[in-house]
Amino acid sequence: MVKQLIIGDAANELSTTRRILERLPEEHMSWKPHEKSMTLGGLATHLVNLLNWQIAIFEYPELDLSTIPQRREALERRADILEEFDANVGKFEKLLAECDETALGEEWTLRHGSHIILRAPRALALRTFGLSHMVHHRAQLGVYLRLLDIPVPGMYGPSADEQA
Repeated sequence: MVKQLIIGDAANELSTTRRILERLPEEHMSWKPHEKSMTLGGLATHLVNLLNWQIAIFEYPELDLSTIPQRREALERRADILEEFDANVGKFEKLLAECDETALGEEWTLRHGSHIILRAPRALALRTFGLSHMVHHRAQLGVYLRLLDIPVPGMYGPSADEQA
């Protein structure tokens, strides 16, 4: 039962995320709304990278953020972002299909060196650190698009652009 809920939830969030990534304006990939903000390309790359972290939830009992680069180089082309996103979705869906309820209940840990950030059952880590984290940054990307006057796709129903 838990696995079926995760499959449906993930499928919806991943397809919605892809729709917003399809709207990326390549001419604005270095734009950012504030000096403390990520660039548009950096934010889109982070969304793609979050799938790598979700894959790690299935593949490993823990993820140590101190062992991976703080920020990866931003992808600059929409096609590259979509290609990596689609490849990661394929890996993610395969791992989800192959896991069982027992694996979803196993403890998973997110750490930075000796500092424990999150310790939770794999299913909960996937929801919070994975999917909810993706939804959060996808919403930021929607604001970026709005500020650039790029039509925003609907997330959980039609957007103002789709109703017009």
